[in-house]
Amino acid sequence: MKWLYYLLANRSFLLLLLVVNVVGTIYGYYWYRFQLAETPAVFLAFVPDSPTASLFFVMVLFAFLLKRNWPLFEALAVITLFKYGIWAVVMNILVYAKTGIMEMAAVMLIVSHGAMAIQGLLYTPFYRIKVRHLLLAGIWTFHNDVIDYVFLMMPRYQVLDQYIPEIGYFTFWLSVISVAVVYYLTQKQPFLKWNLS
Repeated sequence: MKWLYYLLANRSFLLLLLVVNVVGTIYGYYWYRFQLAETPAVFLAFVPDSPTASLFFVMVLFAFLLKRNWPLFEALAVITLFKYGIWAVVMNILVYAKTGIMEMAAVMLIVSHGAMAIQGLLYTPFYRIKVRHLLLAGIWTFHNDVIDYVFLMMPRYQVLDQYIPEIGYFTFWLSVISVAVVYYLTQKQPFLKWNLS
């Protein structure tokens, strides 16, 4: 397993991952362009869930390249990457279950969001997250759920519109699981800590 951590800490690999995440983040915001155009300004920061999660990770990778840690961004990144990565995979599978059609765009979303969820977790040995950072990231995450399912700003999957209450309930528990997983990996396994230098 040590070889994996050496690879993850490799400067060239970090730079490659940074480029991939920057491109993915830009495309993610572009994908939300129509919904963002109709979104009230007060909600704009909370609508593009996945690209904002990858933007947090871009900040983490940038800090790693500087041989630094920005723990609040680390907490925000790993929780939201895991949550929205899993969420998007599940939603696209549900669309397929409902329509019987698996479009190429859906396959791309499943693969990219699955990778998104995994990459955040892979770097947990490098994070320096404290409980206070988890608390703040948790508040952001649950607040985002309120914006999405109370003010109805969630990502649009028209095929699933009739299931919004059920999806909201699933999303709440996915938030709980995401925070719990990150708490366990960053606070209960200190022996896994690795340095970037």
